[in-house]
Amino acid sequence: MTRIMKRLLLGAALAALPVTATVSAAQSRPAATAPAKLAIDMRYLTLPNGLKVVLSRDTLAPTVTVGVYYGIGFRVEPRERTGFAHLFEHLMFQGSQNAPKGVFINTISNAGGVLNGSTRFDFTNYFEIAPSNALERILWLEADRMARPVIDDTVLKNQQGVVGNEVKVNVLNQPYGSWPWIDLPMLANTNWYNSHNFYGDLKEIEAATVADAKQFHSAFYRPNNAVLVVAGDIDYARAEAMVRKYFGPLQKGAPVKLPDLAEPRQTAEKTRSRVDALAPKPGWAAGYHMPPRGTPEWYAMGLIDQMLVQGDDSRLSRKLVSETGITGDLSGGINASLGNMYNYNGPMLWAFNFTHDPQFGDAQIRQAVDGVMEQLRTTPVTQGELDRARTKLRSDLYSSVDGGTRVGLIDLLAVYALFDNDPQAVNRIEAGFAKVTPALIQKTAQEYLRPTNRSIYTIVPGSAAAKGGK
Repeated sequence: MTRIMKRLLLGAALAALPVTATVSAAQSRPAATAPAKLAIDMRYLTLPNGLKVVLSRDTLAPTVTVGVYYGIGFRVEPRERTGFAHLFEHLMFQGSQNAPKGVFINTISNAGGVLNGSTRFDFTNYFEIAPSNALERILWLEADRMARPVIDDTVLKNQQGVVGNEVKVNVLNQPYGSWPWIDLPMLANTNWYNSHNFYGDLKEIEAATVADAKQFHSAFYRPNNAVLVVAGDIDYARAEAMVRKYFGPLQKGAPVKLPDLAEPRQTAEKTRSRVDALAPKPGWAAGYHMPPRGTPEWYAMGLIDQMLVQGDDSRLSRKLVSETGITGDLSGGINASLGNMYNYNGPMLWAFNFTHDPQFGDAQIRQAVDGVMEQLRTTPVTQGELDRARTKLRSDLYSSVDGGTRVGLIDLLAVYALFDNDPQAVNRIEAGFAKVTPALIQKTAQEYLRPTNRSIYTIVPGSAAAKGGK
């Protein structure tokens, strides 16, 4: 498998496809007085073994998208098992008892489909897109992989080498390799689960034994720690019958107890800098702790993100790119490096980063950034700016719930089932953003955009360090 970030970029590209058909036909002709509302048709059930199942039917194309999401990700992996979530993402592609290595991939590709997987903060997922007549084969393969993956010395050693090479080639030996997606959370957070090197400590990955790997599988890769989503050209009754046939007999595991992920309120700005021998330009990144997911302030931060960093019309883009010329590559968001603002479950940062020419020092950058932040904290936004932010965010939401691949759709359904036991909440997302007022925007900004809630991580190019620059 390729490096995880490439897989994430693939997922982002798939999620950016047009989405018109995911909304029902009635919704596609909205009344003149009100825009259409997201209305995903679905069925939700839980099997006796604890497997959560979400079925969603549409007839846009004779295809299905199947996703299996396990409640084990980077930051919920146990101590002394750093990198195991990532390692196991690879191991689960190495064959199962009744489908040796290559069978799964060949079955999907021979049917004209595609498959992939990724590891995120709070889950590991696998998905397949194939013609709808391949659904039963996919469900059989996924059930066999869940219950009976091949975990032996040969497979483990092979994948330890693969993961080790990924870390060395694509992180340790790349310019800006771990910045800011690993570096910034490690600086901003105090709880070990949120602040460890989640991509994997090579010593712990390389020291893993077959017994360790089997114990990890037994603890986390069970029906009662998973969600199965099937979306596309399906018949609800037939699809449910297939799911019960192949997943129903699987044994329920012991209850999974998630670690405490709580972070204390940050009361002082944190800063860190490191020399990157491979970096051609300085880098500047800032992260602010987010409100708890699903709260009114969380919805407000989603709109603040649109106002401050998303698009050329955003306030930070105008200040840092158009007015001062400090940078030309501003990027950021909520959980931007490993997903989106919906698919995590715990503390999170709203963050942005950019590279810049050495002529711009930290003081000049801070002055520009602070000016933007303080304006939002002290001056109410206009209703017009709030409405534009809502329109941009709504467009992003509908684009993620795509009609072509349905990858964004199954992701939303899966995470709301996994984290909230409520996939219907997807249809209420827009209502949460609709309730945000200019007053709530200002209140949220005053608490969460304060300098004492900020962590700044800068990169010094190796050439600059050698010359004594900063």
